[in-house]
Amino acid sequence: MLIFEWDKKEINAQKVKDLAAELQIPLPIATVLYNRGFTDSANIQHFFNPSFQDLYDPFLMLDMEKAVDRLQKALLNRETVLIYGDYDVDGTTATSLLYLFLHEIGLSTCYYIPDREKEGYGLSKAGIDEAIQKKASLIISCDCGINAFDEIDYAGANGIDLIVTDHHEPAEKLPAALAILDPKRESDPYPFKELCGAGVAFKMLQAFSLKNNIPQEKLYRHLDLVAIGTAADIVPILDENRVLVSKGLEYLNRTNKVGVNALLKVSGFTNKILNVVNIVFGLAPRINAAGRLGEATRAVKLLTSFDRGESRALSSLLEQENKQRQNIEKDTIDQAILQLNATHDIYKDKLFVLSGENWHQGVIGIVASKIKEIYNRPVVMISTQNGIGKGSARSIADFDLYNAFTRCADLLENYGGHKMAAGLTIKKEMIPRFQQRIQRIANQQITEEMLNPRLTIDCEIDFAEINQDLLLHLKKMAPFGPGNMRPVFMSRNLTVAGLPRIVGENHLKFKASKNKKIISAIGWKLGTLYEMLVSNRPLDMAFVIEENEWNGIKEIQLNIKDIRYADE
Repeated sequence: MLIFEWDKKEINAQKVKDLAAELQIPLPIATVLYNRGFTDSANIQHFFNPSFQDLYDPFLMLDMEKAVDRLQKALLNRETVLIYGDYDVDGTTATSLLYLFLHEIGLSTCYYIPDREKEGYGLSKAGIDEAIQKKASLIISCDCGINAFDEIDYAGANGIDLIVTDHHEPAEKLPAALAILDPKRESDPYPFKELCGAGVAFKMLQAFSLKNNIPQEKLYRHLDLVAIGTAADIVPILDENRVLVSKGLEYLNRTNKVGVNALLKVSGFTNKILNVVNIVFGLAPRINAAGRLGEATRAVKLLTSFDRGESRALSSLLEQENKQRQNIEKDTIDQAILQLNATHDIYKDKLFVLSGENWHQGVIGIVASKIKEIYNRPVVMISTQNGIGKGSARSIADFDLYNAFTRCADLLENYGGHKMAAGLTIKKEMIPRFQQRIQRIANQQITEEMLNPRLTIDCEIDFAEINQDLLLHLKKMAPFGPGNMRPVFMSRNLTVAGLPRIVGENHLKFKASKNKKIISAIGWKLGTLYEMLVSNRPLDMAFVIEENEWNGIKEIQLNIKDIRYADE
């Protein structure tokens, strides 16, 4: 188990008190907001009340005029448009969004999602051949295409225009597409750079709607898909993404999409108010299961379906495949950790490279994430087959994977991604050289301090301050996610009321107490800390504050992140 170092932020106490008094909000909430850069009342009111008015002008993005004009031409000339999406949640939700909206306005549309194992990530010749076969004269890429030089040239040679909508890091040179929409393009003036693929696709449709006087509500009702894609892609839930997710959750919680409702049902979310956590750990794995173990096209088919029978069948199939994915994932983790202990010094090595013959390509990214969480090291997982390795990597804060892969480009067949997550293709015989070089890069860039996991404490809080008013204001800070995580509080000199229990898969269940105030607490997978709870010593605890509902009864609950002896 990782031992966290607690980082408690310093505050300007007087400014925080003034802020709390001016806005009439609890002092701990004012402290959290101040620590996160919200230092004046206007910004905080803006933050508490996300609005469509906060969305940026889509025409600020480079090539937006070109893209909209080409869409208008396709509509006027009754052309067929093929939407080409990536096989993950972001790609399939972006594809579904474009397909539904463009179909509704009368454009002849079809879609194509590549096979993860046969074609890999990004635009493929097979997908363009599909467009040729369907006589499509325009392809719109979703969540891919920014580095697809050869494929875009192939499309052009066959008389097909290509609009790229992507959010990944571009290379120094750009492909010869008709229009490239990617806020990460160098010198792109678009003010927000962290949109996901579904977000970029939404901006294109927003621009098209504005230019053609289409009521915005016609587009907004598809924000349920944008919220799923944005939350699942782990981009910062700040700025424009905060609006898209906040408003998107409102649409998701009242969605009339038959396929989406079928997905909600198999995920156990019927009659439940959904949040980002439900998307990331409930909906996203089931949507991803389609592309991980089979055809991701089925995810788009489900998300765009208005046939109840078809939706039930597809959602049930994804549920079965998600369970199968969980079993494969568990086996792969076991194999990877065995290999890790045999081939690496888990205390000295600053980056792990693991490879296995025929590891399932659909789960290696998840496994890389799990191993990274266990050891707090960047992890590259490579599955080899017929002499070719396909890899998926996950990083820790402050180590740029994409940059590291770029420095190894001569050893790779292909690569892509961003700072925290990236993928690669490599010849099997090149893996040892790649491992040697990327570990050397990691040794140069990763400090010992970066390897010590840190728990950021947003605010120290007294038990007397934990009440329903505080919980109400915490809810106003939602939606939570990267860039706006649930605040972590700490309290000192707590005791345990009654006897703690270990429940489920090594979870701690107990009641924390101070000055006669008792609050229920749960520590997920923190069973190893049980001895501390029965030591009769005062404890400091770090936790997030949430509302737990059981059998119709709601209560405040502490979700424990770490525990320390108060007298150490």
